[in-house]
Amino acid sequence: MDTSAREFLVELLETPSPSGYETRGQRVWLEYVEQFADDVRTDAYGNAIAVHEGDPDAPEIVLTGHADEIGFLVKSIDDDGFVRPGRIGGSDPSVSRGQHVTIHTDDGPVDGVIGQTAIHLREDDGDDPEITDLWIDIGADSEDEAAERVRIGDPITFSSTVSWLSETRLAARGVDNRVGTWAAAEGFRQAVENGTEATVYAVSTVQEELGIKGAKMVGFDLEPDAVVVVDVGHAVDYPSAPSEKTSQMELGGGPALGRGSTNHPVLFDALRSIAEDVEIDVQIEALGGGTGTDADGFFTAAGGIPSQVVSVPNRYMHTPVEVIETDDLEEIATLLGAFASEAHTFTPFTVDV
Repeated sequence: MDTSAREFLVELLETPSPSGYETRGQRVWLEYVEQFADDVRTDAYGNAIAVHEGDPDAPEIVLTGHADEIGFLVKSIDDDGFVRPGRIGGSDPSVSRGQHVTIHTDDGPVDGVIGQTAIHLREDDGDDPEITDLWIDIGADSEDEAAERVRIGDPITFSSTVSWLSETRLAARGVDNRVGTWAAAEGFRQAVENGTEATVYAVSTVQEELGIKGAKMVGFDLEPDAVVVVDVGHAVDYPSAPSEKTSQMELGGGPALGRGSTNHPVLFDALRSIAEDVEIDVQIEALGGGTGTDADGFFTAAGGIPSQVVSVPNRYMHTPVEVIETDDLEEIATLLGAFASEAHTFTPFTVDV
């Protein structure tokens, strides 16, 4: 990964972007893609779109990932000044206790910690905590003192940032799914540099973690011929992983192509063919009941848009320490760029009946 792409990835991952509060992360993404886009724009809710205008007779292709990350928000403040959090998306209380967090206020960040009773003083019953069991200590002694620093509805993220575990392996919060928006931007850049005939849109959606909201908006707005969605999938190559619950994905095994349900068979075959052409190994992810990604929003929009998921294998999803192999991520960007450059050879994206 070259220096510019690496710096862009780190900046995306270190910029807080909880669902419903994605503005800062979207600015970072737009500043990068506008260097090689014919136009960039946002909609009313902050979905970010970059476009390369191609041949009018060539297909229109969307490359996309979602900008938002899970987190918390200030739900209430108790009499003693402790902040009671509510969920943003599928945040996991079982990994939250004892963590540093940042509350993002209009006046700047406020540091806090999610409290945990010392092991000496508690009797563990083995049950995972509920969100209502959590409290955040910001060093305030009263409700009034805390309310001077934070407001109800302020978003909260874990304070962890990027750690490079090796030259090509990183750990961070928010890997799900800033890596998808990175791949969409890089695939878009490569398609433009390849001189693609297609009109290509790079899209960074909002509020995927809240129910695939942004993709539903964008699908009706653009009505493209095909969409490739980049998200994360469960890598199960670690001790005690429940590998029987998902496909056998592993870090370093290459992009994972979703097969079944939402995933369009023509797009699946096209991406697998292109992967062979550019000598990229792929893994297959069986998805029989929906994908749980933005593809589920795009594929039923505007009368039906052929859609395909490409997954980045990811360990420890929805924790502050998600781990990926950046070689997999770079290969996805290459695959997207090559697909957008050759999309005209696979049209029409229709199923023969």
